[in-house]
Amino acid sequence: MMSLGFGLVAALCWGFHDICVRYVSQRSGILPALTTVLIIGTCLLLPGAILIGGWDSMTLHATALAAGAGIAFFLAYIGLYHAFEIGPVRLVAPIIGAYPVLSVGWAAVSGQPVTLDQWLALGAVIAGVAIVGLLTGSGDSGGSKRSAILWAILGGASFASTFALGQAAAFAGAEMPVILLSRLTAALVALAAMMASGGLRLPGRGTLPLLGLMGVLDCVALGIVIAAAGMARPEFASVAASTFGMITIILAWAILRERMTGGQWLGVLLTFSAIGYLAI
Repeated sequence: MMSLGFGLVAALCWGFHDICVRYVSQRSGILPALTTVLIIGTCLLLPGAILIGGWDSMTLHATALAAGAGIAFFLAYIGLYHAFEIGPVRLVAPIIGAYPVLSVGWAAVSGQPVTLDQWLALGAVIAGVAIVGLLTGSGDSGGSKRSAILWAILGGASFASTFALGQAAAFAGAEMPVILLSRLTAALVALAAMMASGGLRLPGRGTLPLLGLMGVLDCVALGIVIAAAGMARPEFASVAASTFGMITIILAWAILRERMTGGQWLGVLLTFSAIGYLAI
């Protein structure tokens, strides 16, 4: 199923993106880095969005949905980063990784039939992600566990909202304008948040090439999940994209030589077996 393939590409892009975040955030802070990534991504999208067109299809309703997706995307990242900052991973990762329940639930409420075996496969995807997260990191919380849980809930719910609003906007309007408007909104909100929290702070020059790469990866990831709106079962793109946290851990094993346990590999196997079943 194409929507699942799109979601897996998005997860891979966000996995590489998060590996980069671990490096950049220690040198420029999360909010300056996030704002820069969103601005770079918006600038990269602008020429393509103008050339491809589709702006005549953007009604006020589609524009409002795209703006809502951008706000939700910013909140998703803020929730994600704060949750992992407080931690531990085993506590917050399963909460954030469970957001496909909201995505598929919304599709069911909207009239898209979801069969029992699909719900079971969805549960297996979430269980696999949870297993990998639960077996990752054993350190104590860096702050209030209640705060970590609340930030994780915000992140997960906001990811589900981003994909639901973005796909609805693309269905009501056109894909490229929606992708550009959502990212532009996210960039403006991030810039306003940074100004309100201490003023304009620029990342170090040495991090700019990496931030540019992150902007490209982030653009591709969000763009293809929104572009799945025109495919069969677009909500399954968000299901596959939810594996980005697990893919980050796999990439850390492959690139940074961090250890993967046998239990984590079983979680990986369960997750991708379930995704393969959904694709049948």
